Amino acid sequence: MVRNNPNVVVVTILFLLLSLPLVSCEECSSKYEGGCHDKNEALKLKVIAIFCILLSSMIGVCIPIFTTSVPALKPDGDLFVVIKAFACGVILATGYMHVMPDSFADLTSPCLPQHPWHKFPFTTFIAMISAIFTLMVDSFSLSYFKKKLPMSSSVNNLETTKELELGHVHGHGLAIANGHEKNVNAEQLLRYRVVAQVLELGIVVHSVVIGLSMGASENPCTIKPLIAALCFHQLFEGMGLGGCILQADYGVKMKVIMVFFFSVTTPFGIALGIGLSEVYSDTSPTALIVEGVLNAISAGLLNYMALVDLLANEFMGTKLQSRIKLQLLCYIAVFLGAGGMSVMAIWA
Repeated sequence: MVRNNPNVVVVTILFLLLSLPLVSCEECSSKYEGGCHDKNEALKLKVIAIFCILLSSMIGVCIPIFTTSVPALKPDGDLFVVIKAFACGVILATGYMHVMPDSFADLTSPCLPQHPWHKFPFTTFIAMISAIFTLMVDSFSLSYFKKKLPMSSSVNNLETTKELELGHVHGHGLAIANGHEKNVNAEQLLRYRVVAQVLELGIVVHSVVIGLSMGASENPCTIKPLIAALCFHQLFEGMGLGGCILQADYGVKMKVIMVFFFSVTTPFGIALGIGLSEVYSDTSPTALIVEGVLNAISAGLLNYMALVDLLANEFMGTKLQSRIKLQLLCYIAVFLGAGGMSVMAIWA
């Protein structure tokens, strides 16, 4: 059920965006308009952006997955915990400093009527509902799958040498990676998997929207800094997601699916924006409402996941609670990640 969510979300977003009215309000100006307007130059930059962002996304999400052979970067290592804290700060700032302001800008646009859009804070209301709904999905998913766990899930048994090499995870909760034993309760493993999938869901929603907006822009002066900002964003957000995928200990097929969807959604959004640039209008009231609502939903989801499932789960865990110096180092990493991503909002 949760497994197919990214596919369903992408199809739903495409349906909504392709059904938008394509006529804009004459008195409204595009948020991408300005003195710098060159369609041909913008197209070249957007093509470059597709490949740069795709590469950055793949590198970011694959770094945690393919560096498990490095002892210092194993999921139970201190360096991995610090890097993950940095990436969590990036995800948190993405929700608060990038996605939510975009939603505010869309839903309070002068292209929309005063009533009700300028009289009620729809962005924060939708983000709040989204966070509560994410909690419900989180809670019900765990409750549902916990019932399917065998009674022996909390008992750690030794595996055969062949199973140690293959890195299989079994119902009794012993996770094996690259021949190294890691005692992981099956319940905790389930938690990691729900977190990884719900987090990717929020990222996919925002990625398609921001990619579409960039693809529809014909302003090179806006696109140039946006490429750098999105590459940085995808790199470190990918590291956060990659860490969650690694901890979830999925099989190869599921890892490939999650890496693929994270990597291609923003480039796909850009390509879609290029294809619709002749008819798509970012000042269309319906376009603003759909983008604003999707961004608000994504903001609520990302903020909940970053604070509750990622940061709180790590900092309240035994590892950091028993080591104050490591905990302090992780806090510094969170501030650096959130601060760096916040600075990027200037160019984005």
